Amino acid sequence: MIWLEVVGWAGSALVIVSLMQARVLRFRVLNLIGALLAAVYNAIIGVWPFAAMNAVIVVIDVYWLVKLLRERHDETVYSVVEVDGDDAYLQHVLQVHQEDIAKFQPSFTSDGTGAAFLVQRGDETVGVVVVRDAGGGVGRVELDYVTPRFRDFTPGEFVYRHSGVFAAHGLRSLVVDALPQNQDYLQRVGFRPGPAGWTRAVDVAA
Repeated sequence: MIWLEVVGWAGSALVIVSLMQARVLRFRVLNLIGALLAAVYNAIIGVWPFAAMNAVIVVIDVYWLVKLLRERHDETVYSVVEVDGDDAYLQHVLQVHQEDIAKFQPSFTSDGTGAAFLVQRGDETVGVVVVRDAGGGVGRVELDYVTPRFRDFTPGEFVYRHSGVFAAHGLRSLVVDALPQNQDYLQRVGFRPGPAGWTRAVDVAA
């Protein structure tokens, strides 16, 4: 049956494509669909060892997807570490991801100034936010970057949740130049469009 062959090949293709994904969430979704199709195909043609193997992969993918989605907004999983703008590790992270950063925020240049925040998931750095004092109590978000593996998540939100860190620097509001591809994200973390750019008030009491 032609349709059955299509299912089998589609499952194999999706498993292969999933292994090429840098984003952890996208990998799990594609791997899940591919393994499910492969399990169905092998079960129909009676190849039970491969059907069982792919069924187990489906269960594993479902487990990790549920875990990742539950943890995406969990402050017990992510932590924020404030560092100096000229911190050696920060500069290393920026250098490693320099080409990727340039694709999304080409105007950003690291000159060692400003307040910098590393978003950590365990011992892995998954995001960087750099804010510079623009004067008058305004902080300009020069960089809000997420590493490719966690680009389907919003680790930068953990920096903005704790506005007190900005108040400690004498800032009363944050402003950022929004791009079409990040406006939904900016709205989720509290920014709103204004004449000077997308702005977010700093909660002094946070």
